[in-house]
Amino acid sequence: MENPDMPVLIQDAVPRLPELRFASPVNWQIEAGQQWAVIGPNGAGKSLLTDMLQRKIALKEGCVTYGFERPAGNLIKSMAFKDIYSLTDCRNSYYQQRWHSTETDDIPTVEEFFSGHTGTPELQQLLILFGIEDLLPKRLIFLSSGELRKFLIVRMLLTRPHILILDNPFIGLDAASRSLLAEMFRRITQLKGLQLILLLSNPADIPDVVTHVLPVQERRCYPVCTREEFLADTDVQWRLFPSVENNIQLPVAGKENVTHEVTFRMEKVSIRYGERTILRELDWEVRNGEKWSLSGPNGSGKSTLLSLLYADNPQSYANTLYLFDRKRGTGESIWDIKKRIGYVSPEMHLYYMENVPAMEIVGSGFFDSVGLHRKCNAEQQVVALQWMEVFGIGHLKERLFLTLSSREQRLVLLARAFVKDPDLLILDEPLHGLDISNKNKVAAIIEQFCLLPGKTLIYVTHYVHELPPCIDRHYTLVKQT
Repeated sequence: MENPDMPVLIQDAVPRLPELRFASPVNWQIEAGQQWAVIGPNGAGKSLLTDMLQRKIALKEGCVTYGFERPAGNLIKSMAFKDIYSLTDCRNSYYQQRWHSTETDDIPTVEEFFSGHTGTPELQQLLILFGIEDLLPKRLIFLSSGELRKFLIVRMLLTRPHILILDNPFIGLDAASRSLLAEMFRRITQLKGLQLILLLSNPADIPDVVTHVLPVQERRCYPVCTREEFLADTDVQWRLFPSVENNIQLPVAGKENVTHEVTFRMEKVSIRYGERTILRELDWEVRNGEKWSLSGPNGSGKSTLLSLLYADNPQSYANTLYLFDRKRGTGESIWDIKKRIGYVSPEMHLYYMENVPAMEIVGSGFFDSVGLHRKCNAEQQVVALQWMEVFGIGHLKERLFLTLSSREQRLVLLARAFVKDPDLLILDEPLHGLDISNKNKVAAIIEQFCLLPGKTLIYVTHYVHELPPCIDRHYTLVKQT
């Protein structure tokens, strides 16, 4: 007999594998009606805790007990950024494929994933609440990072779990969607008895619906407290997220100063896929050395616009576009363009599936390849390692990319974007998934690099407070209807 009022309990748990163990046996009790935030820096052990909760980790000692008899997999659901991999079948897709519509016919649509719920009031309510009802005919590969997150959350909610575990659910969502999600958490926990466990890396992301907080650091669980107690305890917050010294030494570049006047110019640029208009008659000019933010709601076309600049989207040839004082399509190769641009985005992270040493991933930035198809010379190897050290990941140089955490992968891809000392730096949600300490460090690196002469920056984020101080110009997209 199921009794949902009985607590979910981890008692004196010690994983069988030593590399998965905490500093002391884990004890955690989740009572009916409680909503939790497990908060701590990247690599603290938050995911390990919830893996124990779901009985995904074999225990040497202790136990995990529930107030229900059905398998945990049916009533405890979890969602993380990496879960998108299995849905989009990234191993059989490649990053540029999403811009080549003739190559995506076998990619499922959003509606096909909801086939068992098509037309139900519950699905319609969720789609309308998140403002994604227009995504139904869209193929999954065309969804932006924020749209993918909304899709995954809706998909999880339709399974009606007893406990829903969400890993950093707010990142990648625009301000309106973050507010909607927080309100949705409040509604569903009140109306359906759903219990939430949010894995967070920023105290500012703890929504009002949370009642209890479990702070975690270096695989040590701090005492449980209420949301109000945690937010008032600045000492615990400082211990979890200490300030970072910003005495950053960038690798010395031997490049000559760039002399172009216009980094890029778009004239009446329009992009359509079938009946759907993504961008409509855009005009935008960015001159050498300017620092811009690019903003707009999820689905407004930011990723599509950036794909034009980075020479990934073939529709650039059907539009008037200038890059580094030269009109696109006048004989230059995509490699002529890419060698002057450093680029990172959530979508690149999603499709980057090369399981080679992290050092080779960083080195591939010299050649703009996915994976290292050319060998770095000795000088390039030195520079690649120097940039890894700048980002604090030099110790990971021999680790295979796919064995790294999502945070470590993001830092590797950031180092890859900087390694060739680019003239144009395009950073799409560069702090995505990083804890406060890592965000501050990466922000300082970006600011210092962009103060060098002749560096142009395009920076995309849904968090205005994350914009580097050097940015003094702003361009905003409006979602087409």
